[in-house]
Amino acid sequence: MATAGNDSFIAEGMTPPQRILFPPEKICMVWQQRQSAGAGLRNVGNTCFLNAVLQCLTYTPPLANYLLSREHSQACRQQGFCMMCIMEAHVNKVLHSVSAILPLAVLRAFRFIGEHFQLGREEDAHDFLCCTVNAMQRACLSASNDLDISSQSTTIVHQIFGGFLRSRVICFSCKAISDSYEAFLDVPLDIKAASSLTAALEDFVTPEHLDGENCFQCSKCEKNVATTKRFTVHCAPKVLTVCLKRFDCFTAGKISKVVEYPEYLDLRPYMSQADGEPLLYSLYAVLVHSGVSCHGGHYFCYTKASNGLWYRMDDESVQLRSIDTVLRQQAYLLFYARCSDLRIGERASSSLAPSHAPSFLSQCVASSKQAGSVGPQGLTGRTKGMKDTGRERSRSRFPLWGRDLRSCSGDTTDYDDASERRTGPPRGDRGPRDSTAARPSKRICRFIPPHNPGDSLEMNGCCASTYCSRKGVQGEDATLAGAKKVHFAMGSQEVTMHIVNGV
Repeated sequence: MATAGNDSFIAEGMTPPQRILFPPEKICMVWQQRQSAGAGLRNVGNTCFLNAVLQCLTYTPPLANYLLSREHSQACRQQGFCMMCIMEAHVNKVLHSVSAILPLAVLRAFRFIGEHFQLGREEDAHDFLCCTVNAMQRACLSASNDLDISSQSTTIVHQIFGGFLRSRVICFSCKAISDSYEAFLDVPLDIKAASSLTAALEDFVTPEHLDGENCFQCSKCEKNVATTKRFTVHCAPKVLTVCLKRFDCFTAGKISKVVEYPEYLDLRPYMSQADGEPLLYSLYAVLVHSGVSCHGGHYFCYTKASNGLWYRMDDESVQLRSIDTVLRQQAYLLFYARCSDLRIGERASSSLAPSHAPSFLSQCVASSKQAGSVGPQGLTGRTKGMKDTGRERSRSRFPLWGRDLRSCSGDTTDYDDASERRTGPPRGDRGPRDSTAARPSKRICRFIPPHNPGDSLEMNGCCASTYCSRKGVQGEDATLAGAKKVHFAMGSQEVTMHIVNGV
């Protein structure tokens, strides 16, 4: 039977692990520390891809909880490069800082993360994510030798990001069924014919007819035969990472069309066992590539902090955003966390969500009809008893390249949620900004007041009146006493803060 999660470590047809490297009950999917977003990351030249990936990993709740505990470094005996130690130091620094920081430890370990990486050269965010997660996995395995494959999947990294994919091949002649299973840490999806994440997932699990030069050799028929081959998720990960394949490595072109993705995702239709309760996931990070080709552009991301609010993280800049804005992006990488593991924590931490929003459960139920998530990262799905004489087509991962050249980028303009009007032009260069060179742009933000009368409204770690006074706001607006909105200048921008009444 296919399992809904990877807690058992065992997929049908696989042998049980000989060792459990990390107890699954110690993985906590709910934030253990509640705070606003941490620091931004400084760009030292063509490092926007690195900054965006690091921020998405930093705001992955189960990974952050573990790294914040400093449990790994206290037990680590590895000499030299250890990606888990580096990430532990980085996450603790980012989440306990306000001013932008330089991810120096990661930059110093750049070539250890991936031998093909070079500082100062544009790299692909998906490639860097894969290499970083693999480096963390290697660090978790460094103290153990000669582990079987099943035991290797019991590290904390694989338990968080990893799952198992089933490849089922059915012979047209004798109807023999051959299943094989392979682990995956992320899921690349072809979007050429898809307008939504759901459509891409449906295409991924659609049976593929193999005949002619792509025939399989059936051990029972003892000849090459026509077959069908279908991929499904057999064991679902706790954190699902999806790559929307927007680049063509042959033409260097980019698929810039809109691909819709939901806030809540049901993976159940794409599982080996498709019947049963919905297997819901909640979006917590979106990595965006802005640009017209794989040879140019800029990376930034949106992440959901432990206070339940969304932030746009663009190198040094960290700015509050709404979920509506998050769901309108030209997403490249999507990060989802299992809702089944979050439900108890969400109920206990209901204050993380705006009080005027629909309940968590009602949103999940309403959204469960819209989506799902699946797919290996370049897995070939070898089958038992069948020899693949054909080719694995669109499921493999292409090497992608992205530059930090904003002059080549597409529209990165933010929009007001209500009116869809532009609220600030994209930044066109990396040089120092001249605050007197242009008129201030306008930005509209929304903040939710405290639930209890007399409580302080917090923004960036200080109460609203203190925050506004720092920005030169005076009088009633500064105290927010009955105010509907507050205006103040922030750098080169005029900010309108709307006070939204809770229910």
